[in-house]
Amino acid sequence: MTTNPALDEGERTYDARELTPPGRSSPVLALTAGLLGFTLVCLDASVVNVALPAIGSSLGGGMSGLQWVVDAYTLAFAALMLSTGAFSDRAGASRAYALGTAVFTLASAACGLAPGLPSLIGARVVQGVAAAVVLPASLALVRQAYPDPARRARAVAAWAAGGSAAVALGPVAGGVLTSAWDWRAIFFVNLPVGAAILLLLLRAPRSERRPAPLDLPGQVTAVVALTALTFAVIERGMTGAVALAVAVVAGVVFFRVEARGPHPVVPLGLFRDRTVAVAVATGAAVSVAFYSVVFVFSLYFQQVRGLGPLAAGLAFLPMTGLIAVTNVVAGKLAGRFGPRLPMVVGQWVAVAGLLLLLSVGSGTPAPLVAVALVPLALGCALTVPPLTAAMMDAVPAERAGLAAGVLNAARQVAGGLGIAVFGTLVADGFATGMRLSLAIAAVLLAVTGAFSFRLAGRPATRP
Repeated sequence: MTTNPALDEGERTYDARELTPPGRSSPVLALTAGLLGFTLVCLDASVVNVALPAIGSSLGGGMSGLQWVVDAYTLAFAALMLSTGAFSDRAGASRAYALGTAVFTLASAACGLAPGLPSLIGARVVQGVAAAVVLPASLALVRQAYPDPARRARAVAAWAAGGSAAVALGPVAGGVLTSAWDWRAIFFVNLPVGAAILLLLLRAPRSERRPAPLDLPGQVTAVVALTALTFAVIERGMTGAVALAVAVVAGVVFFRVEARGPHPVVPLGLFRDRTVAVAVATGAAVSVAFYSVVFVFSLYFQQVRGLGPLAAGLAFLPMTGLIAVTNVVAGKLAGRFGPRLPMVVGQWVAVAGLLLLLSVGSGTPAPLVAVALVPLALGCALTVPPLTAAMMDAVPAERAGLAAGVLNAARQVAGGLGIAVFGTLVADGFATGMRLSLAIAAVLLAVTGAFSFRLAGRPATRP
């Protein structure tokens, strides 16, 4: 399921004054650099799932440790996404992208060399912070390199396709690398790619700095609230209770700051529009269903069925292989019929897929499970492009970049929290926890599917 970053983060507008004359530099180099970086950060969001049992065997830590290996990256990525677009504008896209890529590459090396689980989780946090800088900066770099709208549209489409392919191939790549070498290979493979990006940036077009406000109080309280909430879900007990209290206090402060601040990272007024509210809720439900189920079934294939990393990665290939094609079909359907049809059909197909997975047990043949995962992926991939387009149509052009950042951050946070909740459920008993997780995801999508049916056909309102 693509994150639809071309829509989620791509609605900032740039004019010719933001570009330094490229001289001998080539826009193709900027596109190549941007595509590689975006592919890299998307790959690291999904490649680690299949390697989790190997990481657990090597470093220990139990289920909670494995949840943090995933969520440390996802939450840092998601929470900081609210502000890194503004940081990219202030620093200049090319500078921000170079900085983010360099930090991401060094953090990847630290992940690969981690002697224990705490150091790996810490390095994953740094990876997530750097990824949050890379994503908006890479797209801004691509957009600035192509002043012509038609060529820019093709370049952005190519950039987005790279992210879709990375998400789809992540489990397979994780299985191949872990089997061929070791789980550390999934991080070391980032090093030559990061070096190549930095070399390409030497001749890519340079971008000017732009004034952009930062909401530091809002950003800090968002990070504290989300981290504490995730900690409470994963750790539980007295420590979890304290973390939950911290999350509540930080959440209250966050909403007060956002309601009163002059430049909030999450303008609460956006949610007065029902289309925006439903789009964000639907995007969050889809992320919970997709990313959390991939996490659970990565463990199922290896810990319950006894498959190796390569076989487990290949088991996801039928699920992920059709995502990019389905995204294209969904975009065309939304353009022809509006967002109602693909959104509603997509969510109910995903619900049917989740209900089908309830029949999976410890003796279900792995190829049959691989096929049973397909409807969920198709439904999610069919839903995301139209819901993003509906949200973009519901906000004025000057707020599209901000609204897109809110949508993308909400989806990533939901995916991270879903992994935390579902991981906790399967830790208490895998078969029961897996079925309860699938049921929760189905209920969430059924609710948002019902609201999508009511709202998707409404004409977009522009405040």
